[in-house]
Amino acid sequence: MPGRVVKQARAERTRAAVLLAAAEIFAEQGFSGASVMKIADRAGVTLGGVYFHFRSKEELAREIVTGQPDFVVPPESSKGLQRAIDVTRVWAQQVAQSPMLRAGARLVWEQDRFMPGEENSHEQWTGLVMADLQTAKDAGELRPDVDVKAVARVVVNACTGAQMHSYVETRHEDLPERVEEIWRCLLPAIAVETRDGR
Repeated sequence: MPGRVVKQARAERTRAAVLLAAAEIFAEQGFSGASVMKIADRAGVTLGGVYFHFRSKEELAREIVTGQPDFVVPPESSKGLQRAIDVTRVWAQQVAQSPMLRAGARLVWEQDRFMPGEENSHEQWTGLVMADLQTAKDAGELRPDVDVKAVARVVVNACTGAQMHSYVETRHEDLPERVEEIWRCLLPAIAVETRDGR
């Protein structure tokens, strides 16, 4: 039994190392520039070690893209409109430091190469933001005529564009400020003003 636990722990460490190495390579070189050999070298494992956990470069890219929301966890619990804001803020603050999020930002432009016909990252994020906005609307936080699906798309499109321009201009250093700007412009059009003016 102890031997099995040790093997399992070793396998989990190897898998995590491969995933991190893949994220770093994808973030630096994109999907097209990455190779399983480069990922194996970066992780310090054999090709067999990579293929034991992931069948292909495509599978690694899919895992990173579909797992993006798992890497964006606000430090405090919130719901509705506040959660939508918190998630985008945390994402903006962490992109510069997180290889997983940087890889996701880079891979979004090549999703047709490894996720053809599947739900893409934009659709995934739009669905998550839409769920928070619907909670907000049900709670009376949003104006009754707000189209939550349209607003969710606007938020995701704006954040995607912001991260692209921020990368080019400051290597994501000003991304948090750009996301704050998005919400400052958007909130007056969608949110119900409270009695204290917020």
